[in-house]
Amino acid sequence: MEIEELCQLIQAVSESNLGEFSYEENGVKISMSGKSCGSLAEPFTMPAGTPSGADQPGILPTAAAPSAHQPLAAVGSEMSSLNADAQPSAREEEKPGSLVTSPLVGVFYTAPSEDAAPFVKIGDQVKEGQVIAIVEAMKLMNEIECDCSGTVAEILVENGQAVEYGQPLFRIVYPQGTP
Repeated sequence: MEIEELCQLIQAVSESNLGEFSYEENGVKISMSGKSCGSLAEPFTMPAGTPSGADQPGILPTAAAPSAHQPLAAVGSEMSSLNADAQPSAREEEKPGSLVTSPLVGVFYTAPSEDAAPFVKIGDQVKEGQVIAIVEAMKLMNEIECDCSGTVAEILVENGQAVEYGQPLFRIVYPQGTP
């Protein structure tokens, strides 16, 4: 698939009412989610007179300068809210049990394949070391193991959702009489 075709596909999915879209050709798989993703900030350019970064040590130049439609402060607040989603809220930490968090950035999956049963469901008993999900990162499937024994009380992310490092994925409650 050429870059122009890919751009047309992204545009068509973005403008449609599709919640999720997957496409595979010649071993390349593309998955897009429309409804669950928040609106992302538009690209921005640096104000006139700002050093390009190419003459600064340790700063690599970018491929192309994007167009400006949104102030830099708005982009920063947008990114702050996205990063805040990855951190457990005080309310989540007050609930009993243990949070299983993502050890890396990637895409969360509840099952080993689309047609397979999920690793766990709410109410399932789990043991320490048991695989309870997968996070795909750079085309590698990373098994997420439970770090304690107990019962799955909550699944905090949707199947196919992008997750951040440290983002809570599951809440596991302990059996009666254990911490």
